[in-house]
Amino acid sequence: MHIENQERVIRPARNVCGTLRLPGDKSISHRYGMLAGFAQGTSRFTNFSTGEDCASTLACMEALGAEVRRLEDGTLEVTGVGGRVKPAGVPLDCGNSGSTMRMMAGLLAAQEGSFTLVGDASLSRRPMERIRKPLELMGARLTLTEGHAPLHLEGGALKAINYTTPVPSAQVKTCVLLAGLQTAGTTTVREAVRTRDHSELALRAFGARLTRTVDSVSIAGSQVLHAIDAIVPGDISSAAFFLCAAALFPGSELMLDSIGLNPTRATLLDVLTALGVHISVLNLEEKNSELVGTVQVSAPQEGLGSTAIGGALAAQLIDELPVLAAIGPYTNGGIRIRDARELRVKESDRIALVVKNLRAMGAEVIEFEDGVDVPGGQTLHGAMIDSGGDHRIAMAFSVAALRAEGETLIHGAESAAISFPEFFDLLDLVSER
Repeated sequence: MHIENQERVIRPARNVCGTLRLPGDKSISHRYGMLAGFAQGTSRFTNFSTGEDCASTLACMEALGAEVRRLEDGTLEVTGVGGRVKPAGVPLDCGNSGSTMRMMAGLLAAQEGSFTLVGDASLSRRPMERIRKPLELMGARLTLTEGHAPLHLEGGALKAINYTTPVPSAQVKTCVLLAGLQTAGTTTVREAVRTRDHSELALRAFGARLTRTVDSVSIAGSQVLHAIDAIVPGDISSAAFFLCAAALFPGSELMLDSIGLNPTRATLLDVLTALGVHISVLNLEEKNSELVGTVQVSAPQEGLGSTAIGGALAAQLIDELPVLAAIGPYTNGGIRIRDARELRVKESDRIALVVKNLRAMGAEVIEFEDGVDVPGGQTLHGAMIDSGGDHRIAMAFSVAALRAEGETLIHGAESAAISFPEFFDLLDLVSER
């Protein structure tokens, strides 16, 4: 059940220590759930994401004819439709999940029938024009309301295209690849900045053939997907909050087991290392083409340095930027973020909320259209935090609150359940007070 306007008090911590195993990666779970629902046979997943966003993907696939079962031991079983969905008689509810809506549109564009995709108030404000152009170039008929959901789609036979994404987006790339999977000929997506490649790896795991160059990925059409058994690695975007929490306390010792370390997602480890954090990766192995390992982290005695994030790095770190900005005041030299305009059209305007909440905690911060400058060497105090109903803002400022003076109240704490329902319990578990 979704509880509205929940508040959570975060008290200062003395240290962050312990060992955690985190819920399954949200990005991978979305793709496994969608592809399993579309494939032939029954797939089985261990450690599938517990977040509401991935539940939205599964519910949409069920409405399209897939069978979804959660077993008593937590295993998720998905029996697919064998490449042919049954048109849902009702709108497909994507909840708060932009991933669900954008990727589902690509999957359905090549299917016969009419489909309507809807979402909550936040999702209905997010840009969908970016998927309309490539899908219409392929021959799909797609109707939006002033560039936003609800999204109406008339599916049918498509033609292969060679498309360059104007804004780097793994969701747009996936949308086009899923349409291309069902289209005669070879569909190619080019991108100036390489985005996360979970879709390519998942498609391969399910038996599809793709070819990749430095700046493009191509998929041949009319391929059949086959069910898989897989363990979903821990979510590195969820791990980011704990890694940053541990980075705040000299003498911290945190171990995160079985975390996904896909090179297109693990950039955060490089940024934290540049700030002076001690990070070791143990037991690195490959599972279903995804790299998985255990991450050990401890903070430097002399405190954190400084860093600047921009260009391709900003695109790769887009989910982690709010928590990096939130710990910026505690660094010695500050954190500078640029080329992150995309943050303004996420679940909220994340730049505006980062600035508002840092200032509420007494921090000096300079706002730019595409980022922030957060000077270092600052002392923060507890405050009332406005999450804006955004899970990453709620979690980012819970981390900042661990080093603040006095208690911090997180408004809209329930939003964490979008990606990470267990967040606050696990944060309590590793926070020494």
